Amino acid sequence: MHPLFSGKSRNVHLGLCTDGFNQFGSFAAPYSYWPVILTFYNLIPGMCMRLEFMFLSMVIPGPSSPGWNIDVCFRPLIDELTQLWSSEVLTCNTSRKQNFVTRAALIWTINDFSAY
Repeated sequence: MHPLFSGKSRNVHLGLCTDGFNQFGSFAAPYSYWPVILTFYNLIPGMCMRLEFMFLSMVIPGPSSPGWNIDVCFRPLIDELTQLWSSEVLTCNTSRKQNFVTRAALIWTINDFSAY
């Protein structure tokens, strides 16, 4: 659908993963955390799922799950991903000491990921 995006190898393909959990594995605890993890899918399959290539973008804390209000928590991330998709971003390649233009796309989301 987007040949200009997929034709450039430096463009970033992202997956977003989230799941809630109670601290210390206790369901009686009155507090929960929802980590939001971004994974880069430009890498070979064996590297995509390694911890060093998964980035914790935010943690949604609260007395219970965010439920229908989770979109309020995601708004800053959505705005940034929209900017990365709609406009090209100047990026630095430190190994070659030069700049290049890149874009990013969220290709899918995975829920209950930490259960895996």
